[in-house]
Amino acid sequence: MSRVSRRPAAASRYDDVASRSAAVVIDTYSTSFGWACRLLAPGDREHVRNIYALVRVADEIVDDPDQSWSTADRGAMLDALEEDTGQALGSGRSANLVVHAFARTARRYGIGPELITPFFASMRADLSVDAHDAASLAEYVHGSAEVVGLMCLRVFVDGDDATYERLAPGAGRLGAAFQKVNFLRDLGQDHDALGRTYFPGLDPAAFSDAQRDALLDDIDADLAAAEAALVQLPPSSRRAVRVAHGLFSELSRRLRETPAAQIRLERVRVPDPVKARIVMRGTLTGGRR
Repeated sequence: MSRVSRRPAAASRYDDVASRSAAVVIDTYSTSFGWACRLLAPGDREHVRNIYALVRVADEIVDDPDQSWSTADRGAMLDALEEDTGQALGSGRSANLVVHAFARTARRYGIGPELITPFFASMRADLSVDAHDAASLAEYVHGSAEVVGLMCLRVFVDGDDATYERLAPGAGRLGAAFQKVNFLRDLGQDHDALGRTYFPGLDPAAFSDAQRDALLDDIDADLAAAEAALVQLPPSSRRAVRVAHGLFSELSRRLRETPAAQIRLERVRVPDPVKARIVMRGTLTGGRR
């Protein structure tokens, strides 16, 4: 993976098209993220979308349930995506609009291989690992979620390395909480459609309320640690992160109130009116609480 350059350049027409393409990916795939992202300052919003679009494309390669698409073909496409990303980090250009948008953001904010390589490693693990132990799960969550939170933090602090180092643990914990909530929400689908079980030693067919509560205790601890960091974010990003935190905190609460057997069969969601209240509260408070 090539080293990145922090040479911001004026946006070209192609840059603009690439960023608009990234926004289409995010708006199509993630309604909750889209709600929160709209509260970012315009510059931050563009670059966070650029990050998440690449994440979404890689995730689709490994998670598409189409059984006719072989693991070997998925692996080859993921390898090509990683290679293209590395080339674009060096050159600043790619024929893939999503990769081009990501590389522009990465080069501007100093997002390098220390964050990008673990991400692709976790995506690759989904092609070969169908059950995790504690160590492999921690490594997977770091690469699939914590590093994404750290990429976004690079955008939010805009080159302030001291602030980045201070807030990095909380940003990582927030990404981990998001990932674990989604693991829990998708427990049945991941097992039945993709043949994966992320939580160590958990049999989805025998999932119990006690196991649910233990998992949510861990998630809530991550959310609490992230809370201490998010209030220190710049105003340009604090409201949006507060809303995202609020949406996943609400998901955690609803999951705790849902019988484990039902979680196994039905994806728990936050109704749109409740989402709207969380967004309004985050907006009115400026994300401070």
